[in-house]
Amino acid sequence: MWKNRRLISQERGSIMFERKKPSGKLLSLPIDQIHPSPFQARKSFDEQELTALAQSIRENGLLQPVTVRKAAEGYELVAGERRLRACQLAKMTTISAILCSYADDRTAALGLLENIQRADLNPFEQAQGLRDVMVLWDCTQAEAAKRLGMAQPTFANKLRLLQLTADQRQFVLDNNLTERHARAVLRLPENRRSEALITIAKRRLNARQTDSYIEQLLNSPPKAGHRISMVRDVRIFVNTIDHAIRLMTDNGVPATAHREEKDGYIEYTVRIPTAAAEK
Repeated sequence: MWKNRRLISQERGSIMFERKKPSGKLLSLPIDQIHPSPFQARKSFDEQELTALAQSIRENGLLQPVTVRKAAEGYELVAGERRLRACQLAKMTTISAILCSYADDRTAALGLLENIQRADLNPFEQAQGLRDVMVLWDCTQAEAAKRLGMAQPTFANKLRLLQLTADQRQFVLDNNLTERHARAVLRLPENRRSEALITIAKRRLNARQTDSYIEQLLNSPPKAGHRISMVRDVRIFVNTIDHAIRLMTDNGVPATAHREEKDGYIEYTVRIPTAAAEK
């Protein structure tokens, strides 16, 4: 049921975003002349949802045109990449589009806000999109948050997600952990985060349980493991054994030693006669 509500909102979501309709011409453009925006924050699309949206467009038509701007070659998509992909999947050759004139910074903001308001992005794509907008606008977190209509603490919390490594981010997504799970883990030192994520996923902790678990970890520093010292130059030990055998033989004890190297190890077999054997 939730997925159905999301699918419906995919066509109406941009209407929510574009309450103030962009000024520009409504055109019917060849789909192959529209290129993705370099400011698109979303990196992955759910194939099942795209298929369902494509079927909806076949049956009902495209309810909301995409938004484009003129590019050096053809047109650049400003908003509506999901709709564009669904139309491609539906084997359409043309698409309704509103032609607007936006500067790069406005284009980035439009594409990002459309996805954020429609919950199309995963938390890390949102964070990267916000970072990209900051770079594009050359502004501070507070300035970007204000221009995007976001609370500054919310903006800052989302950016912090980028402190996780690429592997940790993927683990969060693969195990259906939430943004709150990820933010909780960020309270730990870098070298403790991966292990904490694995434990959270294995125990299937909810957000509140995760907060408690992280608090426990912070209040109980990791136990120092047994450190195994390794001497790189084993010749010290080999020479010591050989010297001991020579001492015995020099003093009349018929000791023998056989050394064999295999599988990355040195194996010694030492034979020293007992007093009974010498008799």
